[in-house]
Amino acid sequence: MPLFAYKALASNGAVTTGEIDATDRPEALRVLDRKGLQPVNLKETAAPAKKINEKKPSEKTKTKPEPVASLTAKAETDEKPIPEGPIKLKRAEVVLFTEELSDMLGAGLQLEPALKSMENRQELGNLKAVSFKIRQIVRDGVNFSAALKKVSPSFGPLYCSLAAAGEASGALDDILKRQAHYLKTLGELQARLILAMIYPAFLILAGIGVSIVFVTTLIPQLTSLIESSGGEIPLGAAILIAISDFLKKWWLVVLILIVAAGIFFKAWKDNEANKPAWDRMKLKLPLMGPVITSRFYVQFLETMANLVGNGLPLLRALELSRDATQNRSLRSALDQVIDQVGDGRSFSKALIRNGNFPALLIDMISVGEQTGKIDQSLRRAAERYDKELDKSLQRIMALVMPTVLIIMALLIGTMAYLMINSIFQTIEGMR
Repeated sequence: MPLFAYKALASNGAVTTGEIDATDRPEALRVLDRKGLQPVNLKETAAPAKKINEKKPSEKTKTKPEPVASLTAKAETDEKPIPEGPIKLKRAEVVLFTEELSDMLGAGLQLEPALKSMENRQELGNLKAVSFKIRQIVRDGVNFSAALKKVSPSFGPLYCSLAAAGEASGALDDILKRQAHYLKTLGELQARLILAMIYPAFLILAGIGVSIVFVTTLIPQLTSLIESSGGEIPLGAAILIAISDFLKKWWLVVLILIVAAGIFFKAWKDNEANKPAWDRMKLKLPLMGPVITSRFYVQFLETMANLVGNGLPLLRALELSRDATQNRSLRSALDQVIDQVGDGRSFSKALIRNGNFPALLIDMISVGEQTGKIDQSLRRAAERYDKELDKSLQRIMALVMPTVLIIMALLIGTMAYLMINSIFQTIEGMR
């Protein structure tokens, strides 16, 4: 059975060295974990097996593994058991996990010690269980990105793809830091959107209430007034009466049709065969299309800058950036660029030949190719499109409330005008 020499940290911060007998490296790591030791260095040694029973002076003087192990076991029994299966996290927990891990990796810690440190934190809640599970999987030789997929669905495909790109380039801390910034920005945008929609929501509810009053009370009274006067029903009143009668009779059918249309649309866009068409449609939406495109440019350029800046070949960086792209239409465009770069064309020429990328982006990349500093050019382009994205979002937020106000004003104003006009026409007819 192989013999492994280790250098590890105890829970009290003391350094201990020694040798353990294990079938393989993952088993050796598990043995150290049961003893409450965090490995700093672990390697297989060719020393004879008899050394296992020898007691090293350094171990005796520096730390006492047995008491530490017993304390660790006692602490583990006091903690809540680790839940089975995937663990769902809130967005705030995902952001906290990403920030904590990126900070520790940026400070020089390796991935496993960083996860171990998060596991020992008392205030992290569910993240302790997530860190524990990810660390166990990573210790068995599985990639960090694959471990994320197994442990929690809350990280999502984009998060896992970016983590894989960070692992491949050695810039996992930078990738996670940018992903944390993106998640926080997205959370802030949703919070701002909710706050901005509170007043329009009250307007919509008020408009619906007024419409119900018109249909159920005012229009029947208007009809009775016109019929009792013996006058001819004006065109405006006839329109309102027809709408009122139709809704009274068929409101359930209308509601069912609306719900059925929503279910059909969701089933259509979730079908794998229709997802490319839906992704193309999203890029052409009046307000959301530019936001989706700008977000793609920011993510694509930032990922490429990190990968290329950390020494990854351009073709491999493009492949990883393509894998991190969720929109199938944009991914197809990147597939064409990858094929052309693989055939020997320059990056900027491949973008020009594709025809789906803006001239400004291509010019900035071309300058980077000429100067030999393509990573810096990519990062500058990402910053520029990040500003464009912020402008697009502010534009949407500024248009939400006026749009709702105009729609409600047209709806209520039209109904009020038709009713008042009908009343005046009826009075004129009575005279």
